[in-house]
Amino acid sequence: MPSFMRSALIAAGLTVSALTGIAPATASDETTLVSVNANMARVLRLSAPAATVIIGNPAVADVTIQDPQTLVLTGKSFGRTNMIILDGRGDPIADTVVEVTQLSSDTVTMFMGAQRTSLSCAPTCQPTIMLGDDPSYTSTVIGSSSMVNEAAR
Repeated sequence: MPSFMRSALIAAGLTVSALTGIAPATASDETTLVSVNANMARVLRLSAPAATVIIGNPAVADVTIQDPQTLVLTGKSFGRTNMIILDGRGDPIADTVVEVTQLSSDTVTMFMGAQRTSLSCAPTCQPTIMLGDDPSYTSTVIGSSSMVNEAAR
């Protein structure tokens, strides 16, 4: 693969092969990494139409096909998994690693012994729920949010 094409594909976040006639990624190729934050979504644009998308561990990330050339990737829990994209003939378009990370800007994490709580501080600190927070804290935040939603109806 020409280096300018590999750079363009890596910048796009996916190794695309179907339309360019390039052979699918092999074990010796560089692994492309696509990052998404937990509890957030990211739009991925493809240069070839996708028919099937496979996520190695659906507990880490989920993906939906918005249209044949637009995917929506959602981070579900921290970690890494792989994503394989196939065209209508079942040929691989892309084989990437998906990394789900925690959004750290404007988030404050407090530890009280083994118990962890999270606050979103943009511009003032408010309770928020992050993966790994203390279950009783999480239940309290969800209960409070539910009461506010019910009062708004």
